[in-house]
Amino acid sequence: MNAVSQTGPSIRFRGRSFMALTLVADTPLQPWLADFDVWVQRSPGFFTGRTVVLDFADTAQSKADVERWIGELASRGVRLTGLEGVRPSLVDASMPPVLRGGRDSSIPVAEAAAAAEVATPAPAEPRKPATPVNMLVERRIRSGQSLMCLEGDVTIIGSVGAGAEIIAGGSIHVYGTLAGRAIAGATFGAESQIFCTRLEAELLAVDGIYRTAEDIDDAFRGKAVRVWTADDTLRMAAL
Repeated sequence: MNAVSQTGPSIRFRGRSFMALTLVADTPLQPWLADFDVWVQRSPGFFTGRTVVLDFADTAQSKADVERWIGELASRGVRLTGLEGVRPSLVDASMPPVLRGGRDSSIPVAEAAAAAEVATPAPAEPRKPATPVNMLVERRIRSGQSLMCLEGDVTIIGSVGAGAEIIAGGSIHVYGTLAGRAIAGATFGAESQIFCTRLEAELLAVDGIYRTAEDIDDAFRGKAVRVWTADDTLRMAAL
């Protein structure tokens, strides 16, 4: 009997990491949900298509607690990828898996909405690359598109449409209308700034300090603007 050599498609494995937003399950639940609803109303679609992890921070006392949190977030359109800070015995196969080994990032996950803080990552010293790598984009960033460069500045020669998002490790420069969300300082912190030639933004953030459209003074609308932080406050000035 001759041996038959059988070949088939090979299976390839690659290691790949993804940025995840982590929500911290502060108790009691109802006040947390009230603050969360304010955030979602002010930034609709923020969690769409994102990897989201719920950190219970050892607050869950029973399986019912875990199920309730997962259900409340699901009813608000947030599909969890994983759980942290919860005993494996409280999680079954129908729930997202318990994750371990995650590292904090300086990219914020939520803002201080109204007068209460919704959710923020644990404080972490930003890890700065030895040599910043800046990104230059010579086109319009359309609604629904997301652009991220954690190694340096982002410069856009063109407009950023409503519903678009720019995340930069350093500063953000927009030579056009900024109508979407701009998040600067994800790596380089408070030394970062945002510049644009026409401000119509839905959300601005530098070093984790936010301001949504409702909080932007009308005097800056349609103007060339500089945004930075000082004394843990987001500052704005016309250019």
